[in-house]
Amino acid sequence: MTDPSPRVAVVGSGAWGTTLAILVARAEPVSLLCQSPETAERLMVERRNERRLPGVELPPALQATADPAAMEGADMIIVAVPSTHLRATMARLASAIPAAADVLSVVKGLEPGTLLRMTEVIAHAAAIAPERIAALSGPNLALEIARGLPASAVVAAEDPALADRVVARLSRREFRLYTNTDVLGVELCGALKNVIAIAAGAADGLGFGDNGKAGLMTRGLAEMMRLGIAAGANPLTFAGLAGIGDVIATCGSRLSRNHRLGEELAKGRAWAEIEASLPGVAEGAYTVDAAIELAGRLGVEMPIAREVHNALFEGKSVQRCLVDLLSRESKDELADFRQWAERIGLAPE
Repeated sequence: MTDPSPRVAVVGSGAWGTTLAILVARAEPVSLLCQSPETAERLMVERRNERRLPGVELPPALQATADPAAMEGADMIIVAVPSTHLRATMARLASAIPAAADVLSVVKGLEPGTLLRMTEVIAHAAAIAPERIAALSGPNLALEIARGLPASAVVAAEDPALADRVVARLSRREFRLYTNTDVLGVELCGALKNVIAIAAGAADGLGFGDNGKAGLMTRGLAEMMRLGIAAGANPLTFAGLAGIGDVIATCGSRLSRNHRLGEELAKGRAWAEIEASLPGVAEGAYTVDAAIELAGRLGVEMPIAREVHNALFEGKSVQRCLVDLLSRESKDELADFRQWAERIGLAPE
């Protein structure tokens, strides 16, 4: 007889955490760990997370709770809390995480100050060995996946066996998963594309057109790759689901909170005002300064990220930011080719 108790626990009841809990619950029981008892009770009574996922029913196998004891007996913990709360949340829950459980981070960002990636924050805060932690990233707009629309993602882990276990557990016909051992690259893609999506939203808000936005997205991807190469990531990761795939989704869809943030900035609204009105977290706003600092340490230029910072925190108009980007001196598009080609053994002798 199959044990009916949940063996998967999802930490975080935002749109993405709830979506992944729904995905799991369509195949097996799952615990959704909420921040407060009030939130857990509301989800259990209404059987919806209407604010985050309007119109989506929670499957019967999904049980919402605020009690960390719900993780007892779980063999997979999925972490889906905002990056700004990740360290405190993992420190609080560390003692409740089973010692043998696989841990999957779906958080996208860089920690201010430490510049750590999200798997690194989890490892430090909860004293979990890095090889036990995988990262999932890709073009994953939560509402579409919760509604059963097709999507793909990549699972990155140092240990290929861990990535395979995650894929076996979460992959569905409508949610196709691939694996990658480049955890660094996958996490940098997930963090940096949110910054580019803010710029893309601003371009849409100003009516720049598809040509202008396509150029911005392409140069944004180049900017992401420059930082990734300097940090030691595989350049080809940026051509995959976590890179160009997620750039396309977040820069092109109004379901993206980062894109929406850019649109609101283009209306002349201030970040402080927009932050309170978003239906969730626009991670790019909390990542951009850490990305710029990391780029400075590695000697990498990130002009789009710097203008996103200026629009968010320096009071510079979005119009002026985009005009200044367009006014930059032209350069060889493949100027960075040799650097990344050398990393994958393609540079000529």
